[in-house]
Amino acid sequence: MKSRALLVGTLLSLVSFCSLVKMAAGQENSSMTPPGAAALGEIAALRVKAEGGDATAQYLLGKDYLTGKDVAQDFKEALKWYLAAEAQGSADAEFSLGHMYEQGKGVSVDYRQAVDYYAAAARQGHPVAENNLASMYERGRGVARSLSEAARWYRNSAEHGNAVGQCNLASMYFLGKGVRQDYSEAARWFRAAADQGFAPAQDNLASMYNSGDGVPRDYFEAARWVRRAAEQGYARAQTDLGYLYEIGRGVPLDYVSAYMWYESAYAGGDERGRVRVKDLSRRMTNQQIAEATRRASRSTQQRASSPNNQLPGASFVEPH
Repeated sequence: MKSRALLVGTLLSLVSFCSLVKMAAGQENSSMTPPGAAALGEIAALRVKAEGGDATAQYLLGKDYLTGKDVAQDFKEALKWYLAAEAQGSADAEFSLGHMYEQGKGVSVDYRQAVDYYAAAARQGHPVAENNLASMYERGRGVARSLSEAARWYRNSAEHGNAVGQCNLASMYFLGKGVRQDYSEAARWFRAAADQGFAPAQDNLASMYNSGDGVPRDYFEAARWVRRAAEQGYARAQTDLGYLYEIGRGVPLDYVSAYMWYESAYAGGDERGRVRVKDLSRRMTNQQIAEATRRASRSTQQRASSPNNQLPGASFVEPH
């Protein structure tokens, strides 16, 4: 694999895979606030429909139990209602059952079962199931590892408009995994996902503009895309944007802004931010550091009070 040391060390380096395991709708949340009368009425009406055999209501009731929305979280009840909807061919229920078996929610982890349910939903054109089935093939979980099958299902997900599938297909093209290596195709699919606001794809597209792989080298475009990802709270992009400010590439040279983004990145879990803060602080005054820290704190508070920009119920699959 070609090295992606695009700035220094690992800064602005390409994320090898963007796979997410995500719920079909609604964000997983085990904490629950007491539902109001209106919500209780809606749940009661939904239950009546579900018990009457309505597949959509069965799926939605299962989702409410899985996420703890307006009811006490109960994985067994979620499984019961998902199975009822799945028996009637609900692709959303098939996908959700796959997620439960992959993650071990209310059931023992069973990758083979997860693959079966993902495949059933994917055959109905469920974009997220297509992505997750691809990731199972890519990792060899519950099925023989096959990069060509992974690429095929990532493509299906991408063509159905799923941003995660688009980002993963782009990664396959960039790395030449399961497909012929093609930086232009990689850039095209990263852009498709980036245009939907998917932060990892925005950061990856920025790295391609920085290096000139698959697109003309353009530091201003690199800075524009990495800023979009950073402002969503994506820690890797925050470190990358900080470095652009540190060297004045595509943005003005600005140590205070660089330090601010590094601190935000480190707070978000990117260890590179801590390393860069330590190095940069040797060239800054105490006043500059205090100002940068104040800005970083304010930025973090603003993001904490804003709606989550990540996909609902999403968790990263580790790249390899």
